Amino acid sequence: MQVEINQHSKYYYYMSYSFEYIDIILLAMIAGFIFLRLRGILGKKTGFEENINSSFPHEEVPETKNSPILNADTFDDAAKKDFINGAKIAYESIITSFSKGDLKSIKNLLAKNVYDQFDEAIKDKKARNVKSETTFIGINSAEIKEHNQNKNMLEVTVEFVSEIISCIKDKDNKVVSGDDQKIKKVLDTWKFTKDSTSRNPNWQIIDTQA
Repeated sequence: MQVEINQHSKYYYYMSYSFEYIDIILLAMIAGFIFLRLRGILGKKTGFEENINSSFPHEEVPETKNSPILNADTFDDAAKKDFINGAKIAYESIITSFSKGDLKSIKNLLAKNVYDQFDEAIKDKKARNVKSETTFIGINSAEIKEHNQNKNMLEVTVEFVSEIISCIKDKDNKVVSGDDQKIKKVLDTWKFTKDSTSRNPNWQIIDTQA
């Protein structure tokens, strides 16, 4: 009888151990699945993390003989694609920097009239003791609507459709305009320009319309 009890005990011990082992495997599989899902959701890049300096140059760049001169005739599909990629990065950088009240990092991207408009808007918010908060979700589309030659200047008009969360808060951090929870779709039309006689790749924004 004692032998039988030991055998039954041994049987239940192995069964319990097997179930525990299976539970560990299942938990590991679930944890792995959750990790992969999180990595897939949080680890994706939006496509705008690239350094703006390399994709949409805005510092003074020396002219070289190897740099192609871009004008209305040479602004082909390949040139348009490169331009749009850089324009998207510039657009996000300008929107977020303006929201933070930081124009220093984007000054060379803005023509003087546009810089003065942005600067005046920032000063106005400071005078009213309010601040803006913007969360850039992403760009839905960026399309060249027009490009032409104005004397030596190549001008390109781009229509951006983006999604952002934006609001204005007072000194007590209370929302006085906008919505800090709602994503809204924004349509902006910006005009870029560069000297077509120069090999310098720099562009500037000369007009912004919402």
